[in-house]
This record gives sequence, C-alpha cells and structure tokens, in this order.
Amino acid sequence: MRWRNRRASQNVEDRRTRSQRKPLAKGGIVGVLILLAAWYFGIDPNLINQVAGPLLDVPSGNTHSDLSPDSDPLAQFTSVVLADTETFWQRAFAEQQQEYQEPTLVLYRGATQTHCGTGQAAMGPFYCPADQTIYIDLSFYEDLRQQLGAPGDFAQAYVIAHEVGHHIQTLTGISQAMHQRQQRMSEAAANQESVKLELQADCLAGVWASYIDQQQWLESGDIEEAMQAAEAIGDDRLQMQSQGRIVPDSFTHGTSAQRLRWFQLGFTTHDPSACDTFNASEL
Repeated sequence: MRWRNRRASQNVEDRRTRSQRKPLAKGGIVGVLILLAAWYFGIDPNLINQVAGPLLDVPSGNTHSDLSPDSDPLAQFTSVVLADTETFWQRAFAEQQQEYQEPTLVLYRGATQTHCGTGQAAMGPFYCPADQTIYIDLSFYEDLRQQLGAPGDFAQAYVIAHEVGHHIQTLTGISQAMHQRQQRMSEAAANQESVKLELQADCLAGVWASYIDQQQWLESGDIEEAMQAAEAIGDDRLQMQSQGRIVPDSFTHGTSAQRLRWFQLGFTTHDPSACDTFNASEL
C-alpha cells in the first residue's frame, strides 16, 4: 500500500510510553490462539478479565510522541490508514446527509484501561463502543504474520478497517439493536447474531478497500493480503488451531469462507448497503 507522505490522522492517542507489557499466562501458543479466537475484532474486554484476572491499570489521557515514518513506521502507517477511513466515511455519511463522528485509535503496549474494561495485548485489536475507540497493541501485527500466516501491510490495514466497521455499526445503531435482540435469544442464536455483526464489519472493510483501490494507493498483492487475513481469522480455522476441533454453535465471527466472501462482496460492490448480513438469505 502506498502510504508514505500522505495525511496522518489526528485522532491517534499513543499510550505506549506509559504502559508495561504484562507476561502472558501459562498456555503458550494454544492459549494465545484461544484468546484470539474469542477476542479478535471487538469483543467486550470485561469477559476476558473474568478469566485472566486484574490487569495493569493505565490512566487515560493523550500522550503525544514522534510518529514519523522514519522513527516509527508501523505507528505512522496505522495513522495514515485511519486517516483514509476518515476521508471515506466522511464522504459516505455526507451522501446520506449525515455527519461522521471520527473514532479515536489508541496505541498501547501490554495493557490499558478502556470504558469497556481492561484491554490487553492477547486480545488483539478491538473496538470499544462505550468510548468509540479502537485499541491496538502493534505487537499483534507480528502475531498476525507469524502465528496466523497473514503477512503484509494491507492485512494490517484490513484489521483497522474492520474495527472502523464496528464504529460505523455503533453510529448507525446496528450494534445496539443486535445486543437487544441477543438478550431474548438462546446462546447459539445470539452467537449467530454476533457472526452477522462481524461479517458486516468485514464487508464494510471491503467497501473501504475499494475506495483505496480507486485512489490507486494499492500495490500488487495488497488485496490478496487482506483476503488472506480474512481467511486466517475464521472461527473454524482458529478453533482447529487452538483446540483441534470445530464447534459451529460457538462461532461468533464466521468461518474463513464467510469472512472472505463478505470482504470480497464489499470490495466488488463498493456499496455499504450491500453489507446487510442481518437480512441476507445466506451468510
């Protein structure tokens, strides 16, 4: 992805100089994969705290640090991608005579406090609707490359665009309506609602990727990197890696095939309205 010398977002908060890395609990790679399966892309951190126990308490507030491409290229890349999502969604909302409220993106290291509870690196990137903020420990991208087999900068961009998709769902009331329905459902049915929410965020990420393609900022292999990432974090693949078996009723994010399909649908249609997973005849 061509990102250097382009606008960086002003909505990035860098907490990395304040936080500390908390060692992972026993369990090694299996434990990490289980956490990734449960937490990948925006699940309430309070649930994992019940298992992991109290984590480091990190105060809120902005910390500005050097995010220049030379000193911190990955952080700068993240900031440019966030800026690209801002530009696209501002235009998309304006077309509907609405004003887009930009999310904040927090860079942290190890653990940090959010309005959804304590976040930690093992969760992977997540979105907290209570403070409309995306949280990323950049070490996750190394896990994405090494443990999940999804290298490349556009795989990383897809992660950010997916989390922004959850922000869109919060702004439009989709997330809130889904959570209300879940309260009246069985666990298996509620999980299926979560799958629809996650697949819709994948589709919205694909719509954003089509905008990046139209701007001619993509490089050879970028879309393949994003599709590889979408496949790598399917519930079926993660469950097989972490526990050696697949339990479809426990899926909360969708299979690899489903995640790939909805990302591709967003990319090819260029249309957010095509991402209505909740009324789709099949996922």
